[in-house]
Amino acid sequence: MAIRVLPDVLISQIAAGEVIERPAAALKEILENSLDAGATEIRIDLEQGGVKRIRVADNGAGIARDELALALTRHATSKIASLADLEQVASLGFRGEALASIAAVARVALTSRRPGEAHAWTLAVEGGRMEAPSPAAREPGTTVDVQDLFFNTPARRKFLKTEATEYAHCVETVRRLALAHPATAFTLTHNGRVQARHAAGDAETRMRQVLGGDFESQAVAVEAAAGALRVSGWVIRPAAASANRDGQHVFVNGRYVRDKLIVHALKEAYKDVLHHQLAPAYCLFIELPPDAVDVNVHPAKTEIRFRDARGVHQFLFHAVERALAAPALAEPLTLAEPSAPVAPAMPYFSPRQAAMPLQVSEALAFYQPLVCQPAEAAMPQSLPAEATGDAPPLGYALAQLHGIYVLAQNAQGLVLVDMHAAHERVVYEKLKAALDARAVPSQTLLIPVALTADARDVAELSPHLDALREIGFELSITSPTSVAVRAVPWLLKDADPVELTRSLLHEIAEYGVARLLAERRNELLATLACHGAVRANRRLTVPEMNALLRDMEATERAGQCNHGRPTWFQLSVAELDAMFMRGR
Repeated sequence: MAIRVLPDVLISQIAAGEVIERPAAALKEILENSLDAGATEIRIDLEQGGVKRIRVADNGAGIARDELALALTRHATSKIASLADLEQVASLGFRGEALASIAAVARVALTSRRPGEAHAWTLAVEGGRMEAPSPAAREPGTTVDVQDLFFNTPARRKFLKTEATEYAHCVETVRRLALAHPATAFTLTHNGRVQARHAAGDAETRMRQVLGGDFESQAVAVEAAAGALRVSGWVIRPAAASANRDGQHVFVNGRYVRDKLIVHALKEAYKDVLHHQLAPAYCLFIELPPDAVDVNVHPAKTEIRFRDARGVHQFLFHAVERALAAPALAEPLTLAEPSAPVAPAMPYFSPRQAAMPLQVSEALAFYQPLVCQPAEAAMPQSLPAEATGDAPPLGYALAQLHGIYVLAQNAQGLVLVDMHAAHERVVYEKLKAALDARAVPSQTLLIPVALTADARDVAELSPHLDALREIGFELSITSPTSVAVRAVPWLLKDADPVELTRSLLHEIAEYGVARLLAERRNELLATLACHGAVRANRRLTVPEMNALLRDMEATERAGQCNHGRPTWFQLSVAELDAMFMRGR
C-alpha cells in the first residue's frame, strides 16, 4: 500500500479527536481564547447541551480581518513564536489547533471587531471549508458560533451522552474558569433560559457565587508563600468531607489542572484528620513562574509537570496541613442552620498554642479553682464567674451524658464533646510531640506483664528492643513465644498493657519495626492513642472535663479524632430557642 500525505481537513478531524472529544472541550478552548484576549465579560449560549450550538461572545481585544482565516488554521497562534516562548508560556491557549479542530467537525462562524475599527468582520467555515470574510455588525470583541458539532463525523457523535450529561460537563467547564478568573463576568444560557450569572468581583465573592454557601460555611482559608511559589484559596473542614470528588478544584497559574502530585500532597495533608475514604473539597490557586511548570504535556492542557516536583509537593502539603491544624476553630461545627437570627456572641479570647502539660495532676490542680464543687462531684451547681464574661472557645463543663459525652456552656450556647474521640486526638498529638522531641517518658509497671506471641513476631521484635524503648516501651524476650512488658509510654499508662502491647506486636508483624517507626509512625501512634484515651462509661469529674476542654483548645486538629470523625459540635442559643419556639 502506497504512503500518501493526508488532506488537511482529515488531519484536522483526526486532531479534533484529541482536543475536542465533547461539547465541553470545545467550550473550554473558546473560553480560554476569550480570557487570553483580555475579556472582562463573556456570554455563553448553549443549545441541546452544546451539541446543537455553542455561542461565546466576549468584549476582548478582537481579531483583525486579515487574521480571521489564520485563527481557524492549524498551528497558527499569536501566543508563542519560539521554543523559549513555549517553555514559559503564560497564556491559557498556545497550541494554535483548537479552533481549527472545531472548524473541522462543525459549522463555525467567527465574527470579530477590534477597537477603533469601523465595523466587524465575519468568516464562516463548514467542515473545514472556509469562505471569504464579509462585513458584520457587533461591538468590539469576538463571537464564536459553533453549530452541529460532529455533523460530519457521525461515529464520534454516537459516543456523546444525553443532552443533560453534556450540558452538565459544559456547566462544570464554566464554573472552573469562573473560579479562576473572578475579574471576568460570565453569563450562561441554555436553550434560551439564563442558568447562571457570575458578576465580576474578588476571589472570595466568586467562590461564594460558584461553590455556594455550604462550601463557604465549612471552608478554611489557605495562604502561604515560599519565594516565587504561592498558594491561596480554601479547603473544606474534614468533618464536612464526602465521598464525592467533584468539589476538588486546583488551578496552576489560572489553569484548571488534574495533577497526581497535587492530589497526593493534599491527601497527605488530610491524612491525620480525614475519616476513611471520604474526599475533601477544595479550591486552591497555585502560582509560580511559568518556566517552573510544563503545561505542554497533553492537548487538553489539564496535565502538567513541575520542574521541582518534590518542592511543590512539600510546600503544598505543609501549607494545607497548617491550615487544618488550628487548635480551636474560629467557626465551630454546628448541628443545623439556625432558623432565627443569632444573638451577638459574648467576646472571648482566641486560644494560643502553648506547650501541652504531660502531668494530668498539674492540669487538674490548675482547673480546680474554676469549679464550685469538690472534685468528686458529677455536676457543678453553678458556672465559674468567668463564664458570664470572656469564656474560652469550648466553654466550661456542665455535666457528663451517658458516660460518653461532655456537655459544656460557651459564649455561643451549648457544646457537645465526644470525650473518647477528643481525648484520643489530645493523646495522639502529645505522643507525636514527645516523639519529635525524643522525650517519650515511660511508666514502669509495678509487676511486669507476660503475654504469649507468635514465634515469628518475637523473632522480628528481638533486634529492635532499643528502638521501641525510644517510644516508651520496655519489653524483654522471655522465651521464643513470650514477651514481658516492663514499661509503657507514660501517656498510655492507664491503658491495658496487654492489649496495648498486642496492638504493637500486630503492627510490627504487618509492617516490620523499621517501616513502622518511619513511614507508618503516625498510624502506630494513632493506634496507641486509641488505647490510651478515656473509655466510654468512665465517670469524669468536673475538673477532668474542664481539663479535657482546655487541652482540646490547645491541641492541633482537635476538631477531629484520629479516624477523622468530629470530636465536638456547637448548638447555639438561637437554635435552642427555635427548638422550643421561643419568641413565636
